[in-house]
Amino acid sequence: MKRTMAIVLLSLFTLSLLSGCNTWRGVGEDIEQGGEAIQRSTD
Repeated sequence: MKRTMAIVLLSLFTLSLLSGCNTWRGVGEDIEQGGEAIQRSTD
């Protein structure tokens, strides 16, 4: 049962990554902009 559940979860995770490439890219850009804002505030 645990193995089946792990396979299902892994499959869903993989599908969400493949279908959400633009979303993940957007999250990365948001994090990068947040880091740059922190760097500017410390200057």
